[in-house]
Amino acid sequence: MNILEKIIARKQIEISESKKHKSVSALENESLFSRKTISLATALRSASSPQIISEFKRKSPSKGIINDQVLPENVTSDYVNAGAVGLSVLTDTDFFGGSFDDFLKARQANPGIPMLRKDFIVDEYQLYEAKSIGADIILLIAACLKPSEIAALSQKAHQLGLEVLLEVHNAEELEQSIGDHIDIVGVNNRNLKTFETSIETSVSLSELIPASFVKISESGLKDADTIVKLYQHGYKGFLIGETFMKTANPGAALADLQQDLTQHSNLNPLVL
Repeated sequence: MNILEKIIARKQIEISESKKHKSVSALENESLFSRKTISLATALRSASSPQIISEFKRKSPSKGIINDQVLPENVTSDYVNAGAVGLSVLTDTDFFGGSFDDFLKARQANPGIPMLRKDFIVDEYQLYEAKSIGADIILLIAACLKPSEIAALSQKAHQLGLEVLLEVHNAEELEQSIGDHIDIVGVNNRNLKTFETSIETSVSLSELIPASFVKISESGLKDADTIVKLYQHGYKGFLIGETFMKTANPGAALADLQQDLTQHSNLNPLVL
Protein backbone atom coordinates (compact mmCIF):
# COMPACT_ATOMS: atom_id res chain seq x y z
CA MET A 1 0.00 0.00 0.00
CA ASN A 2 1.53 3.34 -1.07
CA ILE A 3 1.17 6.55 0.94
CA LEU A 4 -1.79 7.82 -1.10
CA GLU A 5 -3.67 4.58 -0.52
CA LYS A 6 -2.91 4.80 3.21
CA ILE A 7 -4.20 8.38 3.32
CA ILE A 8 -7.45 7.50 1.53
CA ALA A 9 -8.05 4.45 3.74
CA ARG A 10 -7.63 6.60 6.83
CA LYS A 11 -9.81 9.34 5.31
CA GLN A 12 -12.72 6.92 4.83
CA ILE A 13 -12.59 6.03 8.53
CA GLU A 14 -12.35 9.69 9.49
CA ILE A 15 -15.40 10.61 7.37
CA SER A 16 -17.43 7.78 8.86
CA GLU A 17 -16.68 9.07 12.35
CA SER A 18 -17.43 12.67 11.38
CA LYS A 19 -20.85 11.71 10.03
CA LYS A 20 -21.72 10.19 13.41
CA HIS A 21 -20.86 13.39 15.23
CA LYS A 22 -22.31 16.02 12.90
CA SER A 23 -25.10 15.68 10.35
CA VAL A 24 -25.31 17.46 7.02
CA SER A 25 -28.16 19.53 8.46
CA ALA A 26 -25.92 20.62 11.32
CA LEU A 27 -23.22 21.63 8.85
CA GLU A 28 -25.76 23.63 6.87
CA ASN A 29 -26.64 25.53 10.05
CA GLU A 30 -23.06 26.68 10.66
CA SER A 31 -22.76 30.46 10.38
CA LEU A 32 -20.23 30.38 7.53
CA PHE A 33 -22.26 28.00 5.39
CA SER A 34 -24.36 30.80 3.96
CA ARG A 35 -21.49 33.21 3.16
CA LYS A 36 -21.04 34.20 -0.46
CA THR A 37 -18.00 32.49 -1.90
CA ILE A 38 -15.16 34.32 -3.66
CA SER A 39 -13.93 33.16 -7.07
CA LEU A 40 -10.27 32.23 -7.37
CA ALA A 41 -10.74 31.30 -11.04
CA THR A 42 -11.92 34.82 -11.88
CA ALA A 43 -8.97 36.42 -10.10
CA LEU A 44 -6.52 34.17 -11.93
CA ARG A 45 -8.13 34.46 -15.35
CA SER A 46 -7.93 38.26 -15.31
CA ALA A 47 -4.31 38.36 -14.05
CA SER A 48 -1.58 39.75 -16.30
CA SER A 49 1.32 38.36 -14.24
CA PRO A 50 2.07 35.19 -12.24
CA GLN A 51 -0.12 34.87 -9.16
CA ILE A 52 0.83 33.03 -5.98
CA ILE A 53 -1.58 30.86 -4.01
CA SER A 54 0.13 30.55 -0.63
CA GLU A 55 -0.31 27.53 1.56
CA PHE A 56 -0.31 26.95 5.30
CA LYS A 57 1.09 23.47 5.88
CA ARG A 58 2.56 22.20 9.15
CA LYS A 59 3.97 18.87 7.95
CA SER A 60 3.83 16.31 5.15
CA PRO A 61 4.30 12.53 4.85
CA SER A 62 7.51 12.97 2.85
CA LYS A 63 9.11 15.82 4.84
CA GLY A 64 7.77 15.28 8.35
CA ILE A 65 7.46 18.46 10.43
CA ILE A 66 7.95 21.51 8.18
CA ASN A 67 6.99 24.27 10.61
CA ASP A 68 5.00 23.88 13.81
CA GLN A 69 6.10 27.17 15.34
CA VAL A 70 3.73 29.57 13.56
CA LEU A 71 0.04 30.45 13.79
CA PRO A 72 -2.32 30.13 10.78
CA GLU A 73 -3.94 33.53 11.35
CA ASN A 74 -0.56 35.27 11.38
CA VAL A 75 0.99 33.44 8.45
CA THR A 76 -2.03 33.76 6.19
CA SER A 77 -2.45 37.46 6.99
CA ASP A 78 1.20 37.98 6.10
CA TYR A 79 0.62 36.08 2.86
CA VAL A 80 -2.27 38.35 1.95
CA ASN A 81 -0.27 41.47 2.80
CA ALA A 82 2.52 40.18 0.54
CA GLY A 83 0.12 39.87 -2.40
CA ALA A 84 -1.14 36.28 -2.41
CA VAL A 85 -4.10 35.89 -4.79
CA GLY A 86 -5.51 33.06 -2.69
CA LEU A 87 -4.84 30.88 0.34
CA SER A 88 -4.62 27.13 0.76
CA VAL A 89 -4.97 25.61 4.23
CA LEU A 90 -4.51 21.92 5.00
CA THR A 91 -7.32 20.32 6.98
CA ASP A 92 -5.97 16.74 7.05
CA THR A 93 -4.76 16.02 10.58
CA ASP A 94 -3.05 12.62 10.55
CA PHE A 95 -0.69 13.11 7.63
CA PHE A 96 -0.38 16.89 7.29
CA GLY A 97 -1.02 18.21 10.79
CA GLY A 98 -3.89 20.41 9.62
CA SER A 99 -7.32 21.00 11.13
CA PHE A 100 -10.62 22.80 10.74
CA ASP A 101 -9.40 25.08 13.51
CA ASP A 102 -6.44 26.17 11.36
CA PHE A 103 -8.77 26.88 8.47
CA LEU A 104 -11.28 28.79 10.58
CA LYS A 105 -8.57 30.99 12.11
CA ALA A 106 -7.22 31.79 8.66
CA ARG A 107 -10.74 32.46 7.37
CA GLN A 108 -11.54 34.83 10.21
CA ALA A 109 -8.28 36.72 9.69
CA ASN A 110 -8.78 37.02 5.92
CA PRO A 111 -12.47 37.32 5.06
CA GLY A 112 -11.97 38.85 1.62
CA ILE A 113 -9.69 36.36 -0.15
CA PRO A 114 -10.52 33.02 -1.80
CA MET A 115 -9.50 30.02 0.30
CA LEU A 116 -8.95 26.41 -0.72
CA ARG A 117 -9.73 23.58 1.65
CA LYS A 118 -6.69 21.38 0.98
CA ASP A 119 -7.63 17.82 1.77
CA PHE A 120 -8.41 14.46 0.21
CA ILE A 121 -12.04 14.81 -0.87
CA VAL A 122 -13.67 11.43 -1.49
CA ASP A 123 -17.20 11.92 -0.15
CA GLU A 124 -19.98 14.45 -0.73
CA TYR A 125 -20.15 15.01 3.03
CA GLN A 126 -16.77 16.75 2.85
CA LEU A 127 -18.20 19.36 0.50
CA TYR A 128 -20.69 20.36 3.19
CA GLU A 129 -17.83 20.46 5.67
CA ALA A 130 -15.86 22.75 3.35
CA LYS A 131 -18.79 25.12 2.96
CA SER A 132 -19.39 25.15 6.72
CA ILE A 133 -15.84 26.34 7.50
CA GLY A 134 -15.90 29.10 4.90
CA ALA A 135 -14.05 27.50 2.00
CA ASP A 136 -14.41 28.89 -1.51
CA ILE A 137 -12.66 26.10 -3.41
CA ILE A 138 -12.30 22.37 -2.93
CA LEU A 139 -9.65 20.03 -4.28
CA LEU A 140 -10.42 16.87 -6.24
CA ILE A 141 -7.37 14.67 -6.82
CA ALA A 142 -7.66 12.54 -9.95
CA ALA A 143 -5.20 9.98 -8.57
CA CYS A 144 -7.63 8.90 -5.86
CA LEU A 145 -11.02 9.31 -7.57
CA LYS A 146 -12.81 7.65 -10.47
CA PRO A 147 -13.87 9.96 -13.33
CA SER A 148 -17.51 9.35 -12.38
CA GLU A 149 -16.77 10.38 -8.79
CA ILE A 150 -15.04 13.55 -9.97
CA ALA A 151 -18.04 14.42 -12.13
CA ALA A 152 -20.53 13.84 -9.29
CA LEU A 153 -18.48 15.66 -6.64
CA SER A 154 -17.69 18.64 -8.86
CA GLN A 155 -21.32 19.03 -9.86
CA LYS A 156 -22.40 18.93 -6.21
CA ALA A 157 -19.69 21.42 -5.29
CA HIS A 158 -21.07 23.86 -7.85
CA GLN A 159 -24.55 23.40 -6.45
CA LEU A 160 -23.15 24.49 -3.09
CA GLY A 161 -21.42 27.50 -4.64
CA LEU A 162 -17.92 26.05 -4.34
CA GLU A 163 -15.30 26.19 -7.08
CA VAL A 164 -13.44 23.03 -8.06
CA LEU A 165 -9.70 22.60 -8.44
CA LEU A 166 -8.93 19.35 -10.26
CA GLU A 167 -5.43 18.06 -9.56
CA VAL A 168 -3.75 15.84 -12.14
CA HIS A 169 -0.30 14.28 -12.43
CA ASN A 170 -0.26 12.92 -15.98
CA ALA A 171 -2.00 13.02 -19.36
CA GLU A 172 -4.18 9.99 -18.62
CA GLU A 173 -5.64 11.56 -15.48
CA LEU A 174 -6.27 14.79 -17.34
CA GLU A 175 -8.03 13.15 -20.27
CA GLN A 176 -10.23 10.97 -18.08
CA SER A 177 -11.13 13.50 -15.40
CA ILE A 178 -11.66 16.90 -16.97
CA GLY A 179 -15.25 18.06 -17.32
CA ASP A 180 -17.73 20.93 -17.40
CA HIS A 181 -17.83 21.46 -13.64
CA ILE A 182 -14.09 21.94 -13.25
CA ASP A 183 -12.99 25.55 -12.72
CA ILE A 184 -9.22 25.23 -12.34
CA VAL A 185 -6.84 22.50 -13.45
CA GLY A 186 -3.83 22.07 -11.20
CA VAL A 187 -0.81 20.09 -12.33
CA ASN A 188 0.98 18.60 -9.34
CA ASN A 189 4.67 18.24 -10.10
CA ARG A 190 4.95 15.79 -7.20
CA ASN A 191 3.99 12.20 -7.83
CA LEU A 192 1.77 11.35 -4.86
CA LYS A 193 2.73 7.68 -5.07
CA THR A 194 6.51 8.17 -5.08
CA PHE A 195 6.75 11.81 -3.88
CA GLU A 196 9.32 12.55 -6.59
CA THR A 197 9.03 16.09 -8.01
CA SER A 198 9.66 17.37 -11.54
CA ILE A 199 8.68 20.75 -13.00
CA GLU A 200 8.67 19.12 -16.43
CA THR A 201 5.34 17.56 -15.47
CA SER A 202 3.72 20.99 -15.75
CA VAL A 203 5.58 21.77 -18.96
CA SER A 204 4.54 18.55 -20.69
CA LEU A 205 0.86 18.84 -19.70
CA SER A 206 0.49 22.55 -20.45
CA GLU A 207 -0.53 22.09 -24.08
CA LEU A 208 -2.99 19.32 -23.24
CA ILE A 209 -5.16 21.45 -20.95
CA PRO A 210 -7.93 23.18 -22.95
CA ALA A 211 -7.65 26.97 -22.98
CA SER A 212 -11.11 27.28 -21.42
CA PHE A 213 -9.69 26.13 -18.08
CA VAL A 214 -7.56 28.23 -15.77
CA LYS A 215 -4.41 26.27 -14.99
CA ILE A 216 -2.08 26.35 -12.03
CA SER A 217 1.14 24.54 -11.15
CA GLU A 218 1.71 22.91 -7.77
CA SER A 219 4.71 21.56 -5.83
CA GLY A 220 8.43 22.04 -6.26
CA LEU A 221 8.15 25.77 -7.03
CA LYS A 222 11.02 27.66 -5.42
CA ASP A 223 12.20 30.55 -7.58
CA ALA A 224 11.08 33.29 -9.95
CA ASP A 225 12.80 31.77 -12.99
CA THR A 226 10.78 28.55 -12.69
CA ILE A 227 7.53 30.42 -12.16
CA VAL A 228 8.12 32.69 -15.16
CA LYS A 229 8.99 29.68 -17.31
CA LEU A 230 5.70 28.03 -16.40
CA TYR A 231 3.80 31.31 -16.81
CA GLN A 232 5.05 31.35 -20.40
CA HIS A 233 3.45 27.91 -20.78
CA GLY A 234 0.08 29.35 -19.79
CA TYR A 235 -0.02 28.79 -16.03
CA LYS A 236 -1.65 31.70 -14.21
CA GLY A 237 -1.37 30.53 -10.61
CA PHE A 238 1.33 28.83 -8.56
CA LEU A 239 0.47 26.99 -5.36
CA ILE A 240 3.41 27.19 -2.97
CA GLY A 241 3.54 25.92 0.58
CA GLU A 242 6.68 24.11 1.65
CA THR A 243 9.05 26.69 0.14
CA PHE A 244 7.50 29.36 2.36
CA MET A 245 6.62 27.25 5.39
CA LYS A 246 10.13 25.90 5.94
CA THR A 247 11.30 29.44 6.72
CA ALA A 248 10.89 31.23 10.06
CA ASN A 249 8.70 33.87 8.40
CA PRO A 250 6.62 32.42 5.53
CA GLY A 251 5.03 35.78 4.70
CA ALA A 252 8.43 37.39 4.29
CA ALA A 253 9.48 34.52 2.03
CA LEU A 254 6.51 35.26 -0.22
CA ALA A 255 7.37 38.98 -0.21
CA ASP A 256 10.91 38.12 -1.32
CA LEU A 257 9.61 35.96 -4.15
CA GLN A 258 7.21 38.69 -5.25
CA GLN A 259 10.15 41.11 -5.37
CA ASP A 260 12.12 38.64 -7.49
CA LEU A 261 9.17 38.31 -9.87
CA THR A 262 8.92 42.10 -10.15
CA GLN A 263 12.63 42.40 -10.89
CA HIS A 264 12.32 39.68 -13.51
CA SER A 265 9.49 41.64 -15.10
CA ASN A 266 11.55 44.84 -15.10
CA LEU A 267 14.50 43.07 -16.70
CA ASN A 268 12.36 41.18 -19.20
CA PRO A 269 9.28 43.32 -19.86
CA LEU A 270 8.13 41.14 -22.73
CA VAL A 271 8.04 38.04 -20.54
CA LEU A 272 5.21 39.17 -18.29
